[in-house]
Amino acid sequence: MIPFLNLKAQYASIQPELEEAALRVLRSTRYVLGDEVAAFEEEFAAYCGARHAIAVNSGTSALHLALLAAGVKAGDEVITSPFTFVATAAAIRYIGARPVFVDIDPASFTIDTTRIERAITARTRAIVPVHLYGQMADMDPILAIAERQGLAVIEDACQAHGARYRRGRAGTLGLSGCFSFYPGKNLGACGEGGLAVTDDDEQARRMRMLRDWGQDRRYHHLVEGYNYRMDAIQGALLRVKLRHLENWTEARRAWARYYTELLANSSVEPPRELTGRRHVWHIFAVRTRQREALRQMLAHEGVETGLHYPIPVHLQPSYADLGHRPGDFPEAEAAAGSVLSLPIYPELSTREIEIISDLVRQDAYVN
Repeated sequence: MIPFLNLKAQYASIQPELEEAALRVLRSTRYVLGDEVAAFEEEFAAYCGARHAIAVNSGTSALHLALLAAGVKAGDEVITSPFTFVATAAAIRYIGARPVFVDIDPASFTIDTTRIERAITARTRAIVPVHLYGQMADMDPILAIAERQGLAVIEDACQAHGARYRRGRAGTLGLSGCFSFYPGKNLGACGEGGLAVTDDDEQARRMRMLRDWGQDRRYHHLVEGYNYRMDAIQGALLRVKLRHLENWTEARRAWARYYTELLANSSVEPPRELTGRRHVWHIFAVRTRQREALRQMLAHEGVETGLHYPIPVHLQPSYADLGHRPGDFPEAEAAAGSVLSLPIYPELSTREIEIISDLVRQDAYVN
């Protein structure tokens, strides 16, 4: 069996560090926010090159608070991609705003910047580009459009820890950038966690209040807020893992290069790292016309795979009230029907990459 993700191997590689950090929190009896979370915020902000980091309980919460702090209100519209995990759209809906979808660029799986301006209306308040699979969206055109139109840019960097676009890291080019630390992410907690970065002092102040019941100090509630605080144990464990993130990222990048080499001239289309970007390969999603047959064959041979994502958001039953139909966003729908995620994580071996690639290159599953 080659699992799709192997968190046991990751844990074994840093077990003493993780256990020492967890025990440190238990012995402190400071379990919510506190010094460990504050230290993680400082370290992650430095890693990104941002002025502020605000740690919360999930990437979804980070998106929600970043949009609220940017002034998005009920009845507003927020432009984003339909080809993403549903949390991107959910964070917009939590406010009572409307997600307005723009189709993707098939080369990057990220929002097609040439289509954004035609989606802008008098109600548009923000753009949420999704840095899907670990590769950043084409940010220069997005930032130029936002500046012309007076819109906030909130980066969904939940899959892009350490990714780069030309002059900066993921999360630092817009007003805020939002990260998830779900356990399977490149930087994953041992539970749930999230964080937003920003260089804007007022944006940071608002998010800090909103995550902690709207308090600016204990029992002084200036605005209605939320219980979105990060647990101290997650902050401590993430501090440990952050020290290893760059080495893990370089391992992912090496495996992606090897996959690409081995799958050249095969019946699948490997994903690409675009010029001027640093892809961190949270997901390695090949495109194939025979997805189900390939997936079943790999499963039979003991290789787990994933689907990210089989149904675009605009066709999910929970978003039927938006009024979309099949065909509205053809590139997103084509990707949803053809992508298959192969295992990619630092603890894989050269031999495992070769086994997976050899299986994918077989023609036996192609009708």
